[in-house]
Amino acid sequence: MRESYFGYALADYGTFDTELVSKIIYDLKRGKALDISGLTAEHLIQAHPILPVILSKLFRLCVLCKHVPLGFGHSYIVPLPKVKECTTKSLNCEDFRGIAISPVVSKIFENCLLAKLGDFFATQNNQFGFKKGLGCNHAIYTVHRVVENFVNGGNTVNLCSIDISKAFDKVNNHALFMKLMKRNLPLALLDLLENWLQNWFFVYQMESCFSDVFAIRFCVRQGSVLSPFLFAIYLDDIPVFRSLIPRSFVVMYADDIMIYY
Repeated sequence: MRESYFGYALADYGTFDTELVSKIIYDLKRGKALDISGLTAEHLIQAHPILPVILSKLFRLCVLCKHVPLGFGHSYIVPLPKVKECTTKSLNCEDFRGIAISPVVSKIFENCLLAKLGDFFATQNNQFGFKKGLGCNHAIYTVHRVVENFVNGGNTVNLCSIDISKAFDKVNNHALFMKLMKRNLPLALLDLLENWLQNWFFVYQMESCFSDVFAIRFCVRQGSVLSPFLFAIYLDDIPVFRSLIPRSFVVMYADDIMIYY
């Protein structure tokens, strides 16, 4: 598929002007943890006004070269205990949740891509996760109304709830690229994403100690701005398969899936 793939013309998708970069920097959430380089949103917000000019040129160069700096792929993972009571019992690896901290400059670049390429990352209306203005309450309300319509019509309703375990970790990148190609993503940006996903490196932090660097060659990265959208695209075919069950419906909220018929 890659040999004969072209996608839509790049047009102005790769044009990241200073105004866009400045707005994204200003809208960054304050009070977040330091990234692996020791930078926070506050550093960029309070930086010299020339910074957005430099970053906009860097981002345009990334798209032109179909390559991102290696630093964009370096993150560290902090373990957080899942259980509330962690002082009176011994814990194992399953009792911790890893939180990945991504480079703040990388997040700005990802937000620029979303601002320019938002249409390519759109998902079906059945997906209520990762969408501005929508949340879990909207998904619950939708399920409630559909079930109510079934019951009022004198029918019974069967519900199947699925929670995909470690969903981000199981994404097959090759399958993801195929789904992006079906959306006619510009070839330059497809190459850029492929370069990015193949150069993710992590270290594990426990208090003041760090592990050796290790690479991840599959999945979508936790802590990345683009990852939730890529994951939603990966699952976007699921509502299509509901045709296998007559009169069935699917509602998704991130990696939680509700099938009812």
